[in-house]
Formats: sequence, structure tokens, C-alpha cells
Amino acid sequence: MDLSGKVALVTGSSRGIGRAVALRLAKAGATVALNATKDASETRRLITEAGGKAGVHIADVRRSQEVEKMVEDVVAAHGSLDILVNNAGITRDTLLMRISDKDWEDVLATNLTGTFYCTRAAIKPMLKKRWGRIIMMGSVVGLKGNPGQANYSATKAGLVGFTRSTAAEVASRNITANVVAPGFIETEMTAKLSQQQRDALKAHIPAGVFGTPEQVAEAVAFLASNEAGYITGQVLLVDGGIAMA
Repeated sequence: MDLSGKVALVTGSSRGIGRAVALRLAKAGATVALNATKDASETRRLITEAGGKAGVHIADVRRSQEVEKMVEDVVAAHGSLDILVNNAGITRDTLLMRISDKDWEDVLATNLTGTFYCTRAAIKPMLKKRWGRIIMMGSVVGLKGNPGQANYSATKAGLVGFTRSTAAEVASRNITANVVAPGFIETEMTAKLSQQQRDALKAHIPAGVFGTPEQVAEAVAFLASNEAGYITGQVLLVDGGIAMA
């Protein structure tokens, strides 16, 4: 999976899965544009120390004008934009009857509307180049649902329809659009779970363990590659089998 000469924009790349994705794409040879709302300098340091190339582009994906400027800056700084990984996302978990209007709107604004803004902006340089890879970070809960995550699940389910519509529109220009849907992954969020909660979740995972950000990143790197050029409009589960359980 050689990405030499490609430029990848990874939103929400200051930590967790986003950071792992950025590191993996850089390892494959891509120049990585790191996006965060505040800072992604640590991710850039890790990439440059490993011999890769990266730049930081601060923007709030919920704001259309900031996204448009970010994409313009990425193209100006790095010469093109070939790969977009829509990773930025938040959770506001609580039972449906307790979800406030703000918690509903914030999750949709970041996870779904932010993805729309980034994709719409990134497609422009991809169409000109007649090559592109768009990868959405979905979730197994977008397919199965999850108690306490009605807002989050709705956004991740929405990404599937959005991705397939996008894929159908741009396929003739050698641009693919796919979803990577992780299950339970070892991140800061799962680290907050008690041992009892972790054991209960693992009991429902056929593989019996949580996944790692690096395993998710491998799936993203594959879909970003030339080798995956005939795959579009698909959902690739990285979930240890939980979706089939």
C-alpha cells in the first residue's frame, strides 16, 4: 500500500484512532494534513520523528467556512488533496429521554454535518485530479444501535447513506467513498470503563478482546490505496465479529 506522492487530510487527528490513521498513512508515504480544533502538534512530532511529512491545519469541522479554508490551505501547502479521512467525532451518551436538544445537535453537527462539509470541500480538488479516496469513520453502533447512544448511532447510520450516495456520484472520476466501522477499540473512551463493564462488553465480542487503533488504521490505509480502487460504497467492519454476534 504505497501512498507516496499522495496528500491525506485526517480530521480529528490529535489522538486515538485519528492519530493512528495519520501515522499509518504517513508510514505508507503520504504527506498528512492533520486537523484538530486546537492542536495536533504531538501527532506531527511522531510523524516527523519517524521520517514522515505532516502539517497541522486547525479548523472546526462544524463550520463550513473554516472547512473550505482548511481545504484551500491544504492544497496550497502540499500541492493537492488525494485522501480524506473523516474521523472527527464526539459522543454525548445518555438515554434517549434524557438527550438535550444541544447534545443532539452537537453530535449531529460534528459527526454528520462536519463530514458533509469536509467531503463537499475535498471533492473539488479530487474531481480536478480525477483521483480520490474518501473514508468515513463509522461505527458498529450505526448498524446495530446501542442503548444510550441514539444521537451517536443516528450519525453513524447516516454516514452509510451519505457515503453510498457520494460514491455513486463520483465513481466515474476514479474517486471512491467507503466507511470503516470499528467496534470496541482501546481508546481514551474505553479506558474509562470499569473492569466489570469491559468484561461485559468482551463477552459479546466473538474475538473476545477490544481492537486497537492501529488495526482500524490498517483498514483505512487499505481503502486509501490503489489496491482498493474497485471498492466503493462499502462498509468495512473492524469489530472482532460483534456485528454478527
